[in-house]
Amino acid sequence: MRGFKPVILSVVILVLVAVGLVSYAGRGSRKPAPAAEDRTAPKPESPPPAKSANPQVVMTTSLGTLTLELDPERTPATAANFLKYVDEKFYDGLIFHRVIQTFMIQGGGFTPDSQPKPATHGPVVNESRNGGRNVRGTIAMARTEHVDSATCQFFINTVDNPGLDYPNRGGYTVFGRVVEGLDVVDRIAAVPVRPDGISGPQPIENVLITDVRRR
Repeated sequence: MRGFKPVILSVVILVLVAVGLVSYAGRGSRKPAPAAEDRTAPKPESPPPAKSANPQVVMTTSLGTLTLELDPERTPATAANFLKYVDEKFYDGLIFHRVIQTFMIQGGGFTPDSQPKPATHGPVVNESRNGGRNVRGTIAMARTEHVDSATCQFFINTVDNPGLDYPNRGGYTVFGRVVEGLDVVDRIAAVPVRPDGISGPQPIENVLITDVRRR
C-alpha cells in the first residue's frame, strides 16, 4: 500500500499535464476574432468631380450669384459671341429688364436708368437647329423677328418653353445652362414687376448684373 500512493500521484500528475497540453493546443489553434470597425477613423475622401471642359462663367447679381456652363460644341458661334461680351465686361452694371416668372428673365441690353446699351458686335447666326432645347435653367439668345439678329441680349428660361425651339418661329438658340444658382434665377423671377416696362413686365426695383466673369 505504501508504494500505491506514489503511483496514484504520478498518474494524477500525468493526467493534469495532458489536459493542460490539450487546452494550450486548443488556445493556440483558435483564430483571433476580427477587430471591430473603428467608426471614429476618418473615411477616405472621394475624388473631386471632374472639371467640365466647357467654358463656365459666373454671373453676380444684386440677388445672388449663378454659374453658367456654355455649349461651344453645339453652338460655337453663339458661345464665342457671348464670351466676347463677357471678356469685354460689357454686361457689368446692366439690369434684367424683362421678367416673366412663368416664362423667362431677360437682360444684357439696358442700364439701370432704362437706357439701351448698344451692341458692340454684329449679329450672330442662329444655331437653334443644332438641337438645343429651351428647358428650365437654360440660357438662350434674345433676338428680333429676324432669325439671325441676336447680339448681346440673353434670357434664362424659368420653365420649359418648347414653343421657342426650332423650328417654331425659327427657334431661339440655347447655348448653355445654369449649373449653380438656379435658386437665384427663381428669386429674380419672383420680384414685383410693372407691366409697362421697356419690353413688357419690368422689375419695379432694378435687378442689377454686377459683373460676369469666366470661371
